[in-house]
Amino acid sequence: MTKTIEFPRGFLWGSATSAYQIEGSPLADGAGPSIWQRFLHTPGLTPSGDTGDVACDHYRRYASDVALMRELGMQAYRFSVSWSRILPHGKGAVNPAGLDFYDRLVDALLENGIEPLITLFHWDLPAALDDLGGWLNPDIAGWFADYGTTLFRRLDDRVKKWATLNEPWVVTDGGYLHGPLAPGHRNLFEAPIASRNLMRAHGAAVQAYRAAGKHEIGLVVNLEPKYPASDSAADLAATARADAYMNRQYLDPALLGSCPDAELTEIFGEAWQPWSAEALKLARQPIDFLGINYYTRSVTRFDELAWPQRAAPVRQKGATYTETGWEVFAQGLIDTLEMVKKRYGPIPLYITENGAAFFDPPVAEGNRVRDPLRIDYLRKHLTAVHTAIQRGIDVRGYMLWSLFDNLEWSLGFSKRFGIVHVDFESLKRTPKDSARFYSRVIATHGAALGEDPDSPHVR
Repeated sequence: MTKTIEFPRGFLWGSATSAYQIEGSPLADGAGPSIWQRFLHTPGLTPSGDTGDVACDHYRRYASDVALMRELGMQAYRFSVSWSRILPHGKGAVNPAGLDFYDRLVDALLENGIEPLITLFHWDLPAALDDLGGWLNPDIAGWFADYGTTLFRRLDDRVKKWATLNEPWVVTDGGYLHGPLAPGHRNLFEAPIASRNLMRAHGAAVQAYRAAGKHEIGLVVNLEPKYPASDSAADLAATARADAYMNRQYLDPALLGSCPDAELTEIFGEAWQPWSAEALKLARQPIDFLGINYYTRSVTRFDELAWPQRAAPVRQKGATYTETGWEVFAQGLIDTLEMVKKRYGPIPLYITENGAAFFDPPVAEGNRVRDPLRIDYLRKHLTAVHTAIQRGIDVRGYMLWSLFDNLEWSLGFSKRFGIVHVDFESLKRTPKDSARFYSRVIATHGAALGEDPDSPHVR
């Protein structure tokens, strides 16, 4: 029996990318290096040696890429700006050529009926600011606000939706605590400082937008629901720590003006210093929407050796896992959306990233790439979004991750998230079956989700 699915009129359908992962030409036209340019060019820091020097070459191919978005029916495109293209030293003199690139990109999107959603910071901090301490330097809140103001003044006449940060948890956890991501630090004492300064910078940028902008600004966080592996007190406490560390450490300051100090003190010990009233006040600025990046859940058990949370995930028998080792669990998206509404109130929400890496061949055979697992993933998660909307949750749009196969940070080009296949030798773009499926979902306002999975439309 066919299930009727229809999303609300005005629901915004799109896709997402980030600057360093797709643009290439990172030092072109007066741009300065970022921490990712430095990190990936340092021998021994990554297993593959891949860099973003070319990536998807979007910097030079943006016009044809936008035309492809239009062909697929995209209504919106979420992308990030390279801070060091705009301010090569992170602050001070503006690079006109960098601004001009994003000016052209925004105009091309609008000319093709695609709404731009800009993220100010998606991990690629200018190397010059890292030399001054990066996210450990409290002055970075002001630097970030100044950078944002430069963009607001140039693009806010055409860009109606802005986000300050993308996934501050990943910046801190990967860049300052465990070290697999730029800038590659592994320091228990640095991580809480970086988290606090990220959220202070978020607040400062929102303040700057209220002074210079006229539309909407929000925050993008990656959320992962935590479920206890058992009802034991140890597992329940481990789950609470994991939730505080990944989810509430960023949402509570931004939306409640508080911080889960008890659990974070358990995790960091003397390295955790409670936030000052001033820092909490700065972080808690009224935002117009919250962007949620959802990929998977975590079933959590107590593990004394799991540094520093003493909480470890448990692999689930019989579950499907992606190439990045993440369980496919669409119910977790519903649970996450319900948690946000219950804890933080009826704030407008966008799914700003959701997708999966599955194996795709390096070279497309002919003009087709079959990816049934990705189609199944999208079908389940988009249906979950629809269910959440039916339950009264104010979800206003969905930005699929990702439009293109791209540079998956320190994993190089080994993991493919795109609905458009990229041959990294020729740079040829080939829409996968999942792209055609998503295009049909958009065209039918979601009705294609309720059709027979064996429909010829997606084969």
